[in-house]
Amino acid sequence: MKQFYIKKQYYILTLITVIIMTSGLLVVIPRYDGLEIGLLLHTVLLVLLSVSLLIYPKFESFHFRISIIMTGAAYFYMLFFLYPETWSTFIFLCFIPAFSILFFDKRLFYFSLVFNAALITLTFGYVVLIDQGTNYSHITMDLTGNMINFIGSQVILYLIFDISSDRIKKQQLYYEELQHSEKLKTTGQLAAAVAHEIRNPLTVVKGFLQIYEHDPLIRVDAKKDFSLMIEELNTAEYVISQFLAIAKPDNDQKLETVDVQKLLQSVSELLMSYGVFHQNSIDLQVPGDIFISANHIELKQLFINLVKNAIEVSSKGDSVIIRAEKIQNEIEIQITDSGFGMSEEQVKSLGTPFYSLKSKGTGLGLMICFNIVEKYKGSIQFKSIEGEGTTVIVRFPSVE
Repeated sequence: MKQFYIKKQYYILTLITVIIMTSGLLVVIPRYDGLEIGLLLHTVLLVLLSVSLLIYPKFESFHFRISIIMTGAAYFYMLFFLYPETWSTFIFLCFIPAFSILFFDKRLFYFSLVFNAALITLTFGYVVLIDQGTNYSHITMDLTGNMINFIGSQVILYLIFDISSDRIKKQQLYYEELQHSEKLKTTGQLAAAVAHEIRNPLTVVKGFLQIYEHDPLIRVDAKKDFSLMIEELNTAEYVISQFLAIAKPDNDQKLETVDVQKLLQSVSELLMSYGVFHQNSIDLQVPGDIFISANHIELKQLFINLVKNAIEVSSKGDSVIIRAEKIQNEIEIQITDSGFGMSEEQVKSLGTPFYSLKSKGTGLGLMICFNIVEKYKGSIQFKSIEGEGTTVIVRFPSVE
């Protein structure tokens, strides 16, 4: 519904713009004696720009946006050269890059800024060297002032774009954090409501199966089925334990100063055999004297999950690289693998309950990682390229 409202608003504003431009064409038609080249050019550019704006919502690509900016620039420069007596058309030339701000695309804005600077340079060259004030006396009378005004307008546009872009990024980050907090809250509430109730009957069933498994009166082939059922019940209990780890209110847990080098060394040694089993190695590149204020056990759980994931997605013979460094007032830890990588959509879904790229994964392990990082006022970021690998970047406030 919201998307429909935005598109409706866009089409209304676009139609108003097209009507204004069309009325401008109707006003100048009496100036022409028949169908002259100027009138034809004005009409063609008006139609091209109007159609481009109207069909834009169906073709929201970078190249189509460039074509709209170039068509718009051609239209306004055409007005400037065809109707030199209308001095106000120069204002439109100054604000051509403003249209690219509406797309909130940094590349497009810089392109339009450079493109318009090149066009205005050629325009001033024409006015000074060829026209020499014949048709554009309002520019040549104060050429320096007009040039300064143009440069000033570009600086103002840059400041507007930079401030707007920064605010949008902050709003997007806030929205993503809010979304993630809601996911954690919902999962925690679900865990608190059902986890214990599910665990109790599972424990009873598992107990009877264990009794039957050791009962000499039961056939050996049937006992194999009991072993399989017990194994699956253990898997179910593990999932419930992960739920409880998310829901458990442990904010009063005692903090300690954790030596990052010792912590990651311990994680590396613990998972060394797991890496050998998968024919992978762990390359640890961590300096000393960097510390984090947190619970040692939870941090260890965090990095065991992340390094274990990196080992599982890596190809045979590859290394999982663990780096750590202090950057200003933060400790940054990077875990890099050269596995299959992820798409942008897959990266955005990480940390969602029951979303996992593993065949038997639940997604709860990563959710616990997000929960631990958030608890200690840190941040976690995934940089991934499909077919090349993934780097997990975890940051925590440092302790002196």
